[in-house]
Amino acid sequence: MTKPQRLHRERDPRVRRSLVAAAVCAGLLVAGGLAVVGLRVQQVHLAYQRDKLVEERARVETLIRQLEIELATLRSPARVETRARQLGMASPSREQVRLAREYVSGGGGLAAARTARLEALVR
Repeated sequence: MTKPQRLHRERDPRVRRSLVAAAVCAGLLVAGGLAVVGLRVQQVHLAYQRDKLVEERARVETLIRQLEIELATLRSPARVETRARQLGMASPSREQVRLAREYVSGGGGLAAARTARLEALVR
């Protein structure tokens, strides 16, 4: 019996090259698509972070405004005077007030001259 003949086909190198080129192109397309999706996910994540920071900044600015109002209220002269009276303090009498020039050696200078003029006007 004779053996059946097999057909021998030579492989065409162009087919192999075109398959490799197609696989490389497909891989590049997939990698590019994944990169675009990754960048979009990161963009959404950063947008959420930005929104959170904007809210936090608004909250802090509101708190600062409230604290400034509270500070202005606590510093008001009327409130300080009322609180001083509650603590038993009173305005000093003329005898209790000492002028700064009494404690400065020489007693000269612009501040002393100004004070002397004011005292002359008061008397």
